[in-house]
Amino acid sequence: MDRTNWNRSKMTLPAAPSQAPSLPRSVGLKPNSGFIATFRALWPYLWPAERADLKGRVVGAFALMLAGRLVLMGVPFTFKWITDALAGAHSSVENWLPWLVGAPLALTLLYGLARVGSSAFVQMRDAIFAPVFMHAVRTLALQTFGHLHYLSLRFHLERKTGGLTRVLERGRNGIEEMVRLGLNQLVPVIIEVALIIAVLLGLFDWRYVVVLVAMVVIYMTYTIKATEWRIAIRSAMNESDTDANSKAIDSLLNYETVKYFGAEARETARYDTAMALYERNSIKSYTSLAWLNFGQAAIFAVGLTLSMLMAVRGFQAGTNTVGDLILINSMLIQLYLPLNFMGTVYREIKQATLDIAQMFSLIGRDPEIQDKPGAEPLRVPAGRVVFEDVHFAYVPERPILRGVSFAVEPGRTVAIVGPSGAGKSTISRLLFRFYEPQKGRILIDGQPIADIQQVSLRAAIGMVPQDTVLFNDTIEYNIRYGRPEATMEEVEEAARLAQIDRFIRTLPEGYATSVGERGLKLSGGEKQRVAIARTILKGPPILVLDEATSALDSFTEKEIQDALDRVSEGRTTLVIAHRLSTVVNADEIIVLDKGVIVERGHHRDLLAADGVYAAMWNRQREVDEAKATLQRATEAEGESVRVKLAT
Repeated sequence: MDRTNWNRSKMTLPAAPSQAPSLPRSVGLKPNSGFIATFRALWPYLWPAERADLKGRVVGAFALMLAGRLVLMGVPFTFKWITDALAGAHSSVENWLPWLVGAPLALTLLYGLARVGSSAFVQMRDAIFAPVFMHAVRTLALQTFGHLHYLSLRFHLERKTGGLTRVLERGRNGIEEMVRLGLNQLVPVIIEVALIIAVLLGLFDWRYVVVLVAMVVIYMTYTIKATEWRIAIRSAMNESDTDANSKAIDSLLNYETVKYFGAEARETARYDTAMALYERNSIKSYTSLAWLNFGQAAIFAVGLTLSMLMAVRGFQAGTNTVGDLILINSMLIQLYLPLNFMGTVYREIKQATLDIAQMFSLIGRDPEIQDKPGAEPLRVPAGRVVFEDVHFAYVPERPILRGVSFAVEPGRTVAIVGPSGAGKSTISRLLFRFYEPQKGRILIDGQPIADIQQVSLRAAIGMVPQDTVLFNDTIEYNIRYGRPEATMEEVEEAARLAQIDRFIRTLPEGYATSVGERGLKLSGGEKQRVAIARTILKGPPILVLDEATSALDSFTEKEIQDALDRVSEGRTTLVIAHRLSTVVNADEIIVLDKGVIVERGHHRDLLAADGVYAAMWNRQREVDEAKATLQRATEAEGESVRVKLAT
């Protein structure tokens, strides 16, 4: 089978879109946005327009929540009816359930049913609503993860990957926390307060409502202010705890150094200083918690006492029963339990709001490089690559390329060489359109790459980089990454052409062998061959070799170079080279220095010119000869040792 035709026949555009997936977006939400703004941004995910089933679940969950609170409100009422029945007093239950009059045992059973029923409604609500908020978590996580891949290279170079995954993780957890706390704590408390107000207005009078509302407002204001105060204290406590732990770990890791300088007492004193600060901050934290709990209890006790005083006055006046006193006490005590968690709820919702807003801020960030409206897919009938007067700088004050112009003809190989920092790798990044040149243009078969779809551009180019990083999966998965729909026979053929099939078959698990994180279970040469096989399977008409053998030893380099020569047959190939010995057969060698082409031509012509290329060639020969001499000396010394041991 002809390799060139085989590879070209597999050149298909991927089905992935050229821009980020079209999902609901909340562009412009800042990391410090408040609860209301964040919840409004989150709402389209909890109430998805295209999912009538999830909307039904939201309505059902709210109905169950309301029913649960109504049933829970029945608990203090049954307590009141039991008390009135035992006291022989007239109760409103006579008007609704006359058969229960004078039946305290039946009322007690009703009390138990109300408690069980309220719990059942809560559990049913959680079960019905779980698919809603988990769909929101999945959709937002998917959108954020997908969008991160569409952001430009500059963004990822400026951010820590671990930091991005933490934003993703905290955002997911934040959605769960906001929904869980809002559904289980905040909204039920609001509903319960509204129901209690209705009961107080219906059975008592407005004075009870004034006391209740004043108590709740003062209670919540105090809780929020005290929680804000405690957040600062806890932050200082956590920082001091981290500092103490880091000092302990640092000292123990440097155990020998501590011993060398007899610094045991000094290290202990240093650790004690950090622990003393942690002790002070911890005391402040516990003290502030005590003040928070005491203040909450005092505010609630005052409100409860005032309400009961009015009920006692009503009993003395003959307008209330003993059951009414019990009813007010039970309702407010029942309200106190969720109110007591409001400090925690406020703190957790505030953190969740921050985490979700940070996730939304990532989604709202536009890629630096975007397809133009109406951009067409790239067509590659031949594969001619042209750089026309390209100027580029990562930052304005430090230009990298200054007026670079060259062409790589179809099926030919052009090598870019030059000292470190000359701009060689920048050329490959511009060709892949990871960055846009400030001036000039790059064309493929006459089409400016700035006017075509990025996904089709990258589908037409194969890359074999210097530092091959593999996915923590099997060898088959990593080769198949070049074209996921390929058959197993095509995967094996690609591996054979990359000269790694024989090695794979010696492994116990063959193509199912795991390569480990970043491919660390394979040697440098083996990883490079996997990368070559991956590129062969992709079958691109244009190939970029970015210093693909510079990190390998001479023997492995020769084997990899042979495989690369086979891959590049019939393809337009651009070689970014560090080791000049790998490009002596290139159709043209371009020498870059400080962003400018200073020489170009064939290997022999450049050596004859005795310029920059010749100087680089001579320096590398000296280095290679020195390495060879050192290696021979090492081998000779080893042989001498073996002879002595044998004798």
